Amino acid sequence: MLKEIQEALLKGSKPEVEKLVDQALEAKIPTGQILNEGLIAGMQRLGVLFKNNEVFIPEVLVAARAMHAGLAKLEPLLVRDGIQPKGAVVIGTVKGDLHDIGKNLVGMMLRGAGYKIIDLGIDVPAEKFVAAAKDNKADIVALSALLTTTMIQMKSIVEAVRTSGLGIPVVIGGAPVTREYANEISAQGYAPDAASAVEEVGKLIGR
Repeated sequence: MLKEIQEALLKGSKPEVEKLVDQALEAKIPTGQILNEGLIAGMQRLGVLFKNNEVFIPEVLVAARAMHAGLAKLEPLLVRDGIQPKGAVVIGTVKGDLHDIGKNLVGMMLRGAGYKIIDLGIDVPAEKFVAAAKDNKADIVALSALLTTTMIQMKSIVEAVRTSGLGIPVVIGGAPVTREYANEISAQGYAPDAASAVEEVGKLIGR
């Protein structure tokens, strides 16, 4: 049944995912197992396909919607069972930048991988990232920028997180952003795409 949840997720069938999650719960499969071996495993498979250019953004968005539907059924039970998310990620598009497709995609993939996401939206100043990270006891801050003119904002945010005493890593991404730029501004992580962002966050939180 857990394999069927994965398949339904890859097809992006929201009704099927909901029905299968209900059936798995009725069959007394533990909620953590449904989450990890059904929904998260399905999103991991999707991430691999996305990275290999075998599926594209529209398919990922549809699958993410199906995953959210399944997750909505599990969340109250996961809380009841004391199952914690893998970590908390504060994510946002930097000040001056109003683009959010890439950021939304990363947020969906991370949520699908079992992280709690605090999405600050677009045009977010450094102090807002720091405040949200403190308020939510975040494990990581993720920054997105699509314009070379707003990319420079990342440096001040990395600096603000560093001087705040939070002691957590910052991962950056977006069309003009490179690994070299991440190194230049002392950002601990860089991701060229949404699937890589999940791997990078996993590495940074796990270290």
